[in-house]
Amino acid sequence: MVADPQECRDFLAAHPQVKFVEVFFTSMTGVPRGKRLRIHELQAIYDYGRFLPGSILVVDTLGADCEETGLVWEDGDADRRARPVPGTLKLAPWLGDDMAQVMLSLYELDGTPNDLDPRHVLRRVLDRFAADGLTPVVACELEYYLVDLERTASGDLQPPKSPLTGQRPDGIQVYGLPELEAIAPFLRELWETADALDVPLEGAISEFAPSQVELTLKHKPDALAAADDALIYKRAAKGVALRHGCEATFMAKPWSDRAGNGFHVHVSVNDAAGTNLCASEDLEGSELLKHAIGGMKALMGDCMAILAPNANSYRRFKANSYAPVAPTWGVNNRTVSLRVPAGPPPTRHVEHRVAGADGNPYLVLAALLACAHHGITHRIDPGPAVVGDGYAAAARENVRLPSNWFAAVDLFEASTVLRDYLGDRFVEMFVKVKRTEQARFFEVVTALDFDWYLRNA
Repeated sequence: MVADPQECRDFLAAHPQVKFVEVFFTSMTGVPRGKRLRIHELQAIYDYGRFLPGSILVVDTLGADCEETGLVWEDGDADRRARPVPGTLKLAPWLGDDMAQVMLSLYELDGTPNDLDPRHVLRRVLDRFAADGLTPVVACELEYYLVDLERTASGDLQPPKSPLTGQRPDGIQVYGLPELEAIAPFLRELWETADALDVPLEGAISEFAPSQVELTLKHKPDALAAADDALIYKRAAKGVALRHGCEATFMAKPWSDRAGNGFHVHVSVNDAAGTNLCASEDLEGSELLKHAIGGMKALMGDCMAILAPNANSYRRFKANSYAPVAPTWGVNNRTVSLRVPAGPPPTRHVEHRVAGADGNPYLVLAALLACAHHGITHRIDPGPAVVGDGYAAAARENVRLPSNWFAAVDLFEASTVLRDYLGDRFVEMFVKVKRTEQARFFEVVTALDFDWYLRNA
């Protein structure tokens, strides 16, 4: 669905101070890319769209072409048409009082949704639910660090000094209130910015490491809008952090000896009347919820290339770290991958705890919802819930998720179920982008190579 041109006219009439607008879309790697335009250029985008090269959908994390996709030279680097996403034209206060932003989605020149655009990949999965009269209800939780713009003398990251205390946070202090009070100016502006963007950002907690925070986005019976919220929120958090002299990083594992950044997704399923089909007096949830968990559990390994898309992503998965290492499930248990949280029967749902905060929100939701739908459709039994230590249970059963980037991409490429839901062409292109990144990443000789091998090889 594309935005009504009247949306632009109404916005411009309501905000005559706006002089510039950033238009952006999301590539496979989850990095927003786009243009900064003069405001007089905006109405034409609503009326006709904006032509952008299709190759930018398949650039790597650094924005370099991935020639192996065939969308650079062989395709003539041909244009596709970008159209505004309804409801995303908003003020961008962290960029200035005269700035706005709007999200775009890519289409072929004949109006067909581009099958490599992550928004359309997620829509394809949601259409499968809709055909069965089902609606996923989704909420996203993203963990991230605030880090100083200046590195230490040795080049390492460091937490920023609090503008209130002048001190750098030290120690874990999970759920610590002084730690939140120390970053109160940042949080206050972040919430104000989220309100301006109509992003339903809720409470904040101090997480399991110094300068690590988590804020929750409200549940929505529209998974595509929930993914939009997550992407816009990440962009806003980064922008607001810079205004406060620090950087927000959603990197999966910035410090080897501190907690990683997770992307937890809460999922339930409604019927056409809006009734939660996961609701049950049983703490494990309804049969439908168990089948959804069964699909997520059975296909978790196939999804890892999307849930953990980068080399650094795999540093996060360690036993007894609150990052899952195996396809396990349980009730009110944070040591498993798939947790049915405590709560009253009408709120019953599953929390998927595997993805890293570096994941592309659209693709993370597309993958895990595809698995849930597959489980519901095929009535997959998740097996008995883990009671107690999920890490110990995984060790006893000798089951693990792929522990490295290469194995995960291979499994993803071979997954017939994910090809069915996400599309053959998308899977093939995603794999080509990731293999290009792998080659480029491992071409670099690092200081660690010298430390390990210069004298010992």
